[in-house]
Amino acid sequence: MRKACLNSVYELAKKDGRVIFIGSDLGQGTLDAFKKDLPDRFFMEGISEANIIGMAAGFALNGKVVFVNTIASFLTRRCFEQITIDLCLQNLNVRLIGNGGGLVYAPLGPTHLAIEDIAIMRAIPNMTVVAPCDAEEMKRLIPATLDHKGPIYIRLAKGWDPVVSSGDLPFEIGKGVTYRCGHDALIITTGVMLNSALSAADELEKQGVSVGVLHLHTVKPIDKESILEHSQKVSTIITIEEHSIIGGLGGAVAEIIAEADFDSIKKFRRIAIPDVFPDEYGSQASLLQTYSITTEKLISEIIKNK
Repeated sequence: MRKACLNSVYELAKKDGRVIFIGSDLGQGTLDAFKKDLPDRFFMEGISEANIIGMAAGFALNGKVVFVNTIASFLTRRCFEQITIDLCLQNLNVRLIGNGGGLVYAPLGPTHLAIEDIAIMRAIPNMTVVAPCDAEEMKRLIPATLDHKGPIYIRLAKGWDPVVSSGDLPFEIGKGVTYRCGHDALIITTGVMLNSALSAADELEKQGVSVGVLHLHTVKPIDKESILEHSQKVSTIITIEEHSIIGGLGGAVAEIIAEADFDSIKKFRRIAIPDVFPDEYGSQASLLQTYSITTEKLISEIIKNK
């Protein structure tokens, strides 16, 4: 997904002279073609993320569309004030690419785990928050960012995630994508959790349970209309995300469900990282298992609550 994202930015830059790229302490070889072909629009800065946000704001105030790329935990925690004041208050066209959202950097421990990045970003006025599910969806997202008004936070997974999205379905920032329609339960996902949701829906179908899957690649602005439309048809609604249980997708959906005037009672459950600093050093997959953010957990919750 990361490679697809950066390559898409490069392709966009070749077509539109407004596009600027700023990287922070990225590895050698990152966007070599961009650096070679468009050197006046390629900047690789050191470990000075807050300063980079200021740079991006300056370019954007002069009509540029700026893509900033660095590790998600540093981007969202370290630069909160600069993002809020320099970018969002002025509603500037800067696209913040956060590498390693969620548990991706599990080998490096809690300092590098961006488990609250969605919560941080969705709390800031004017910020759009997007978490594509795979490389192909990322390729559909990047061109759509060019003329989008205001800042965007783009949450990246680690790469090499299985491609499960469908290019035949419409893609629009702010609109959910319906992958399954069901009348017993609804799974609402964001980011790479779409894969687990589809696997759970397929398995439950074999057991005679009809499960809908709504993928929200955009967490803010959230697609309230689609959430309510699908939720009305089912008795059980479950969100799943690679993020803290506080303030992420589950929290955003809960706010909508709580204020909805449904005709019948709904059961609502959230699958997410509990309110802890994950301190187990391992892999992304092992930590997902530790916190039961899995296909198996989805299946058991739906069976238990349907």
